[in-house]
Amino acid sequence: MDGPDRSAQAVAGARRIVVKIGSSLLVDGNTGAVDHARLAALTATISGWLAGGKQVLVVSSGAVALGARRLGTTTSAQGLERKQAAAAVGQSLLMRAWGEAFAPHDRVTAQILLTLDDTETRRRWLNARATVATLLDLGVVPVVNENDTVATDEIRYGDNDRLAARVAQMIGADLLILLSDVDGLYTADPRRDPSARHILFVEALTPEIEAMATGANAEAAVGTGGMATKLMAARIAADAGCATLIADGRQGLAGGGRSTLIAASTTAKAAWKQWIGGSLATRGTLVVDAGCAHALAAGKSLLAVGLVSIEGDFGKGDAVQVVTADGQPVARGLIRYDAADAARIVGVASAGLKAALGYEGGPVVIHADDLTLR
Repeated sequence: MDGPDRSAQAVAGARRIVVKIGSSLLVDGNTGAVDHARLAALTATISGWLAGGKQVLVVSSGAVALGARRLGTTTSAQGLERKQAAAAVGQSLLMRAWGEAFAPHDRVTAQILLTLDDTETRRRWLNARATVATLLDLGVVPVVNENDTVATDEIRYGDNDRLAARVAQMIGADLLILLSDVDGLYTADPRRDPSARHILFVEALTPEIEAMATGANAEAAVGTGGMATKLMAARIAADAGCATLIADGRQGLAGGGRSTLIAASTTAKAAWKQWIGGSLATRGTLVVDAGCAHALAAGKSLLAVGLVSIEGDFGKGDAVQVVTADGQPVARGLIRYDAADAARIVGVASAGLKAALGYEGGPVVIHADDLTLR
C-alpha cells in the first residue's frame, strides 16, 4: 500500500479525529483577518466526517493574531502582557469565526481553553476528558485553544502541536491531523535543499527519522512551530495509540495531496489501560463478591450491587484497586464516586441507588473502559 492510500485509509478508518490548525492557515497574512474561504472549506470537510459518524475535535490557533489586528498592533512587537491582552480580545473573534463557519452545516461548536497543566494534572485531565467526551457524544465540535490569556511560558512557538497531541491522548483519538504549510516530512528542508525527499509513511519514530526534523528542517513549517515540534507531538500521539498525519493545510482536508502518515505504536485502548494499570497510585480498595469478580473477568463494568465493602479516602476519578473478599487482586480502575458516596451504595441494586444517594448517580462504579484486570 503506498503513502496516499495509507493516509486515506487512516482517515477513513478513524472514528475520533483531532485536527490542529495553525494561525498561518486561519489568518490572512496580508490583512490579518480570518481567511473565511479556507475556514469554509475546512468546516465543510469536517462536517462531512461528522455526518459519516466520526467525532472531530479542532485545536485552533489564531486568537493572538486576530486580537492584535483588532487592537491595531503586531504580534512580533508585543511583550507577554500584550500578547495575553491580544489573546483575550482575539479568542472571541476566533470562536465567532468557527461558529459562523459551522452554522451552514447545522453544527454546534464549544469553546475549551486549556493550558498544558490541564493535560498534566490528573484530576483536571479526567474532568476535561469527561466534558469533551460528552460534547463529542452530543455531536458538538469542541474547539480547543491554549488559554493564552493566563498562560505565561506556554505562549511560545509550536505549543499547540503538543497541546493537540495531549488532547488526542486525553480523548483516545484514533488520528491526529497536524495541518502545516508543507506537505509532510522531508529528509531535509525542501525549501533549502532541492534534493530533499518526501517521506510518505513512518512506521516508527527512530532517531534517524527525528534527526530529519532538526537543523534547517526544524523551520520547515513556519506557521506554528516547525517539523521538530510536530514529530514531538507525533511521538506523544503514537505512544497513546493515535496515528499522526502531517499535511499541507492550504490543500484542505479533502485529500488528494501528499502527506506524511506516522503510525501509532499501540492502540488507544491498550495505552489507556496501561496508564491505569501501571502509572497511577491507588487511593483506595473496593472489595467485591465472587459474582462481580467473575463479571469483571468477562469484561463487564463494576456495578454497585457487587460491592462488599470499601476502604480508603478517595475522590471521584481516583484510581482504586479491586479485590475479592479473601484479598485476591482482581483489577484496578478509575472510580466514578467518591468514598462517601461509594459507601452509601455498597451492595445496592440499581432500583435503590437514587434513594441511597439522594440523586441519580447510575449503577456503574467503574466502567469497563476505565478498568484493567490484574
